[in-house]
Amino acid sequence: MRAVIQRVLRASVRVGDDLISSIDRGLCVLIGITHDDEPSDIDYIVKKLLSIRLWPSIDGNKNWSRNVVEIDGSLLCVSQFTLHATLKGTKPDFHLSMSGEQSKVVYEKLLSQLKQSYKSERIFDGQFGAMMNVNIENDGPVTIILDSRSKKSNATTTADED
Repeated sequence: MRAVIQRVLRASVRVGDDLISSIDRGLCVLIGITHDDEPSDIDYIVKKLLSIRLWPSIDGNKNWSRNVVEIDGSLLCVSQFTLHATLKGTKPDFHLSMSGEQSKVVYEKLLSQLKQSYKSERIFDGQFGAMMNVNIENDGPVTIILDSRSKKSNATTTADED
Protein backbone atom coordinates (compact mmCIF):
# COMPACT_ATOMS: atom_id res chain seq x y z
CA MET A 1 0.00 0.00 0.00
CA ARG A 2 1.27 3.42 -0.89
CA ALA A 3 0.31 6.77 0.57
CA VAL A 4 1.31 10.15 -0.80
CA ILE A 5 0.86 12.48 2.17
CA GLN A 6 0.55 16.21 1.63
CA ARG A 7 0.40 18.71 4.49
CA VAL A 8 -2.35 21.13 3.49
CA LEU A 9 -3.97 24.36 4.56
CA ARG A 10 -7.09 23.13 2.74
CA ALA A 11 -8.10 20.45 0.28
CA SER A 12 -11.25 19.35 -1.51
CA VAL A 13 -12.60 16.73 -3.88
CA ARG A 14 -15.18 17.37 -6.57
CA VAL A 15 -16.87 15.02 -8.97
CA GLY A 16 -18.23 17.11 -11.79
CA ASP A 17 -19.88 20.11 -10.17
CA ASP A 18 -20.52 18.31 -6.88
CA LEU A 19 -18.35 18.99 -3.83
CA ILE A 20 -17.75 15.58 -2.24
CA SER A 21 -15.48 16.54 0.68
CA SER A 22 -13.35 19.40 1.90
CA ILE A 23 -10.99 20.00 4.80
CA ASP A 24 -9.01 22.82 6.28
CA ARG A 25 -5.65 22.26 7.99
CA GLY A 26 -4.49 18.65 7.88
CA LEU A 27 -3.42 15.97 5.45
CA CYS A 28 -4.53 15.14 1.94
CA VAL A 29 -3.59 11.51 1.37
CA LEU A 30 -3.59 9.66 -1.95
CA ILE A 31 -3.95 5.92 -1.25
CA GLY A 32 -2.80 3.23 -3.69
CA ILE A 33 -3.70 -0.38 -2.95
CA THR A 34 -1.69 -3.16 -4.54
CA HIS A 35 -2.85 -6.67 -5.46
CA ASP A 36 -1.37 -8.35 -2.37
CA ASP A 37 -2.05 -5.82 0.41
CA GLU A 38 -3.27 -7.33 3.65
CA PRO A 39 -4.48 -6.08 7.07
CA SER A 40 -0.94 -5.41 8.30
CA ASP A 41 -0.49 -2.91 5.44
CA ILE A 42 -3.59 -1.02 6.62
CA ASP A 43 -2.26 -1.05 10.20
CA TYR A 44 1.08 0.37 9.09
CA ILE A 45 -0.39 3.18 6.97
CA VAL A 46 -2.98 4.19 9.60
CA LYS A 47 -0.35 4.28 12.35
CA LYS A 48 2.00 6.40 10.23
CA LEU A 49 -0.72 8.80 9.03
CA LEU A 50 -1.75 9.59 12.59
CA SER A 51 1.75 9.77 14.07
CA ILE A 52 3.99 11.34 11.41
CA ARG A 53 5.28 14.68 12.72
CA LEU A 54 4.88 17.25 9.98
CA TRP A 55 4.10 20.43 11.95
CA PRO A 56 6.34 22.63 14.08
CA SER A 57 6.04 22.97 17.84
CA ILE A 58 3.51 25.47 19.15
CA ASP A 59 6.26 27.97 19.93
CA GLY A 60 7.79 27.44 16.48
CA ASN A 61 11.20 26.55 17.90
CA LYS A 62 11.22 22.93 16.76
CA ASN A 63 10.32 21.74 13.26
CA TRP A 64 8.71 18.35 12.69
CA SER A 65 7.32 18.26 16.20
CA ARG A 66 3.56 17.62 16.03
CA ASN A 67 1.28 15.23 14.16
CA VAL A 68 -2.20 15.65 12.70
CA VAL A 69 -3.82 14.45 15.95
CA GLU A 70 -1.91 17.00 18.03
CA ILE A 71 -2.98 19.89 15.79
CA ASP A 72 -6.58 18.59 15.72
CA GLY A 73 -6.32 18.42 11.92
CA SER A 74 -8.37 16.55 9.35
CA LEU A 75 -7.50 13.87 6.82
CA LEU A 76 -8.86 13.78 3.28
CA CYS A 77 -8.15 10.36 1.75
CA VAL A 78 -8.43 9.76 -1.98
CA SER A 79 -8.14 6.30 -3.53
CA GLN A 80 -5.70 6.31 -6.43
CA PHE A 81 -4.89 3.04 -8.18
CA THR A 82 -2.36 4.83 -10.41
CA LEU A 83 0.15 4.95 -7.53
CA HIS A 84 1.18 1.39 -8.43
CA ALA A 85 1.62 2.03 -12.16
CA THR A 86 4.58 0.69 -14.06
CA LEU A 87 5.51 1.76 -17.57
CA LYS A 88 5.41 -0.41 -20.65
CA GLY A 89 7.30 1.90 -22.94
CA THR A 90 5.40 5.14 -22.57
CA LYS A 91 2.07 3.61 -21.56
CA PRO A 92 1.13 3.10 -17.89
CA ASP A 93 0.27 -0.43 -16.79
CA PHE A 94 -1.75 -1.04 -13.63
CA HIS A 95 -1.36 -4.80 -13.15
CA LEU A 96 0.12 -4.27 -9.66
CA SER A 97 -3.01 -2.44 -8.47
CA MET A 98 -5.73 -4.42 -6.73
CA SER A 99 -8.96 -4.89 -8.70
CA GLY A 100 -11.70 -2.31 -8.15
CA GLU A 101 -14.08 -4.48 -6.10
CA GLN A 102 -11.36 -5.84 -3.84
CA SER A 103 -9.59 -2.51 -3.39
CA LYS A 104 -12.86 -0.81 -2.41
CA VAL A 105 -13.20 -3.24 0.50
CA VAL A 106 -9.58 -2.64 1.60
CA TYR A 107 -9.96 1.13 1.21
CA GLU A 108 -13.14 1.15 3.29
CA LYS A 109 -11.33 -0.85 5.99
CA LEU A 110 -8.56 1.75 6.00
CA LEU A 111 -11.09 4.58 6.40
CA SER A 112 -12.88 2.67 9.15
CA GLN A 113 -9.65 2.07 11.03
CA LEU A 114 -8.72 5.76 10.75
CA LYS A 115 -12.14 6.71 12.15
CA GLN A 116 -11.74 4.24 15.02
CA SER A 117 -8.21 5.44 15.79
CA TYR A 118 -8.94 9.18 15.63
CA LYS A 119 -12.01 11.42 15.47
CA SER A 120 -14.43 10.07 12.87
CA GLU A 121 -15.64 13.60 12.12
CA ARG A 122 -12.09 14.48 11.02
CA ILE A 123 -11.80 11.69 8.41
CA PHE A 124 -13.02 12.48 4.89
CA ASP A 125 -12.68 10.83 1.51
CA GLY A 126 -13.40 11.26 -2.16
CA GLN A 127 -15.73 9.12 -4.24
CA PHE A 128 -14.25 5.71 -4.86
CA GLY A 129 -13.84 4.85 -8.54
CA ALA A 130 -14.94 8.27 -9.79
CA MET A 131 -13.00 10.71 -11.95
CA MET A 132 -12.24 13.29 -9.26
CA ASN A 133 -10.86 16.81 -9.21
CA VAL A 134 -8.60 17.03 -6.16
CA ASN A 135 -7.69 20.55 -5.13
CA ILE A 136 -5.03 21.18 -2.53
CA GLU A 137 -3.34 24.15 -1.01
CA ASN A 138 -0.08 22.50 0.01
CA ASP A 139 1.42 23.87 3.23
CA GLY A 140 5.19 24.14 2.82
CA PRO A 141 5.07 22.36 0.45
CA VAL A 142 5.44 19.17 2.46
CA THR A 143 4.92 15.88 0.62
CA ILE A 144 5.91 12.47 2.01
CA ILE A 145 5.63 9.11 0.25
CA LEU A 146 4.99 6.00 2.35
CA ASP A 147 5.06 2.42 1.17
CA SER A 148 3.94 -0.30 3.58
CA ARG A 149 6.50 -2.64 1.98
CA SER A 150 9.23 -0.47 3.48
CA LYS A 151 8.06 -1.38 7.00
CA LYS A 152 10.24 -4.48 6.91
CA SER A 153 13.37 -2.52 6.06
CA ASN A 154 12.56 0.05 8.77
CA ALA A 155 11.88 -2.55 11.46
CA THR A 156 15.27 -1.97 13.07
CA THR A 157 14.79 1.78 13.60
CA THR A 158 13.71 2.95 17.03
CA ALA A 159 10.25 4.36 17.61
CA ASP A 160 11.54 7.48 19.34
CA GLU A 161 14.00 8.50 16.64
CA ASP A 162 13.90 12.18 15.67
